Amino acid sequence: MKLKIRNEQTLYKTPLSPAYWKDAAAQLGNVRIICIAAILIVLRIVLKSAYIPVGENLNITFGFFVNALGAMVFGPVIAIIGAAISDTLGAILFPTGTYFFPFIFVEIAGSLIFALWLWRAKLSTTRIILSRFCVSLVCNFIMNPIIMNIYYEWLGNGKSYKFVTLPRVVKNLALFPVEAFLLVLFLGLVAPILTKIHIIPKAQVEYRPEMTKKHIVLLIVLLIISVIAVALFYKVWLPSQA
Repeated sequence: MKLKIRNEQTLYKTPLSPAYWKDAAAQLGNVRIICIAAILIVLRIVLKSAYIPVGENLNITFGFFVNALGAMVFGPVIAIIGAAISDTLGAILFPTGTYFFPFIFVEIAGSLIFALWLWRAKLSTTRIILSRFCVSLVCNFIMNPIIMNIYYEWLGNGKSYKFVTLPRVVKNLALFPVEAFLLVLFLGLVAPILTKIHIIPKAQVEYRPEMTKKHIVLLIVLLIISVIAVALFYKVWLPSQA
């Protein structure tokens, strides 16, 4: 049965609405959206090979720009599918080590979180910052360390959980404010263009997102929360697992 899009200009207050998910699934039948998704998937794969190395298996990447943009354009259903495709093809075309399937769930979670915050919702600086924070918290601070631990146990090279994950966590903590700030600038520039060519609802961009003093304070508060959470993880939970 073909799903029908209710209204391409409809905004939702919450992703918990059944209509939200019906519209998200209906994007699979939108030829224009599928074409845009294909282009962004290719761009995301290409960006997987563009990174700045800062340590062993530790890189600064730029794919989150495309990830957030795509999630904002085509919603959670296509975002999940696109993440799985881009991760698989990226691993085949640009391998960076032994392929480990569970990492695909980190890619999927990141795309899904961005979509839940940014698709069919009024775009604001606060919403963009929180979307990046949630991706960092769930993917970088929770899922990645757990999967990295399983990965190195699977390799059997004797590296410890803390040794493997701590540099990544520190890197993500340091980069979070910068990445959130850059994402606000990026989507603030791109979103008005997308409304003019009718790719996202006009009502979604009532004003161009920009950083203010209160948003700087928000970034600082979220960073402090992240530092406390990571400190508790390594000082309390991790030793208890030894």
